[in-house]
This record gives sequence, structure tokens and C-alpha cells, in this order.
Amino acid sequence: MPYETLLYDAAEAVATITLNRPERLNTIVPPMPEELEAAVHRATADSEVKVIVLRGAGRAFCAGFDFGEGFHHWDEQLTTDGSWDPGKDFTFATSQSLGAVPRFMSLWRTPKPVIAQVHGWCVGGGSDLALCADLVVASEDARIGTSYSRMWGCYLTGMWLYRLGLTKAKEYALTGRPLSGVEAVEAGLINAAVPFARLEREVHERARQLAGIPASQLSAMKLIVNQAYENMGLASTQLLGPVLDGLMRNTPDARRFIELAEREGVAGAVAERDGAFGDYSQAPASQRPDPGNVIDPGKPGD
Repeated sequence: MPYETLLYDAAEAVATITLNRPERLNTIVPPMPEELEAAVHRATADSEVKVIVLRGAGRAFCAGFDFGEGFHHWDEQLTTDGSWDPGKDFTFATSQSLGAVPRFMSLWRTPKPVIAQVHGWCVGGGSDLALCADLVVASEDARIGTSYSRMWGCYLTGMWLYRLGLTKAKEYALTGRPLSGVEAVEAGLINAAVPFARLEREVHERARQLAGIPASQLSAMKLIVNQAYENMGLASTQLLGPVLDGLMRNTPDARRFIELAEREGVAGAVAERDGAFGDYSQAPASQRPDPGNVIDPGKPGD
């Protein structure tokens, strides 16, 4: 089946879903959440597939929701007569059949293990997406963060909270400071960080090992861990997060931020937001992902 925003491939018991908007750093626009969920369902229904890998084409995993051009990609879901409609936003954000978070959580709900292969930028909603996977393996120079902690958003899937302890969760929730792949491992946010040259091979080896385990065993072990976190109130957190995200996108400060992005482009808006912190795109080159680290979905991994 054709996809607009991603690629799907299945071979040797592994389905690979590749976010495929490399020219926009795989930022999220309609219909990416819907296509992601459809691809996960496709892999789940395929008896030959035992493991799912999620990755991004080009030089980033996913740089979050695309708010270029004033976030107008989402007007149909969020506005009425050109103005923010809080009722429509609330209904869309919290709907199990329409909202982005339930579609991201298809990675969580599938009984098959999911490995997120992260490189480059994995920020904002992109990090919310990646952390829904069961295992996260990143390149050492990847940058994972929630810049929306400073302006224009709130945790969506809540996975930052559940993967980190209280001390670290508060630190990153309040500062939005990004972590390198190495720092994310040290904080307990992700499973492993390797040099980019080894990333695809590392993910392939982990997927191959998992594929050697009976599918029913994988499903049982994933379910019992997931259920423990469901019992901690994950669903309630995911109900509150998108509601707060809608509010934080529409404060006076947030409206000025998005207006600046419309006038001067996203680069101008994020420069103002992150300049005082000296991180994300405002960081020195040594503290940003290597732009030469590119995933070519047409080239087989090692």
C-alpha cells in the first residue's frame, strides 16, 4: 500500500518503518500519525514479522511536529474560521480514534517488540514517538530533547516521565535540555548508544536476536511490563498531556512564538527560544548531530 510520509519494508522476520520526510527532518504532519499506525498494524498482522524497527530517513530521526508556516498543517483539526478552537483541539487531542498520541502508542500496543533506531535530531514530538518503542538504540551524537518545555507544548505520551526517575524527570521537564545519545543512556532514558557507523548493524543484530525467540514469549514479556506501567496511570497521564499541550500552544507567549516563526521562519523562532541556553540549533557544532550521518533507506544496512 502507498504511503505519503513513510516507507515500509519487511524481510527476514523484521518489518522496517522509515519516516520519510528527510527534507524536513521527518517532522510530523498529517497523515504521518495515521500512516504510522497503519504500518504497525500491517506488521502486527503479518505472521512472518516478529520484530519492528522504526527509523528516520536522511539526517534525523524526527525533529518533532512541523510548525513551519504557522502550524497550518493542522488547521482542520484545531481551528474554526481561522482561529484556535479549544473545543475542537480538546476533542481531537484526547480522541482514541483521532489523536496523535494513540497512534504513536500503536508501537506500545503491538504484541511485537519495537526497536527505535535514533540518529540526528530526535526532539519534541519526535522524542515522544521514539520513546513509545520497547528498545531505543541511538547514535552517540544524536540529540534527544523536548525543546517545547520552554515554549509551545507539553509532554504528550509521557514516556519521558516513565522512563526517568523523579529527579531526572523534573530536571528535563523544567529545562528542556537535550541529551546526547551517550547522556540519554546514562540517564536511563534509552537502552544503548553506539557510533553512527555501527548503528544500523547494532539494531539489526538486536532485531535478529529477538526474532529467534518464540513470538508468544515476546508477546507475554512485553505485555507484563506494559501492564505494570499501565497500572501506574499511564493512560491518565496521556489524557492530561495533550490537553496541556493544546493550552501551552495558545498562550500569549506561544502565539507570539508561532507568529515569529511565520514571519522569520522556524530558525528565527527557535534561535530566540534557545539562544540563552546555547543548545539545539544554537549549540556549537560539537554539540549538535553530525550532519554527515545520513540514513539512506534505499541502501541495505550492515
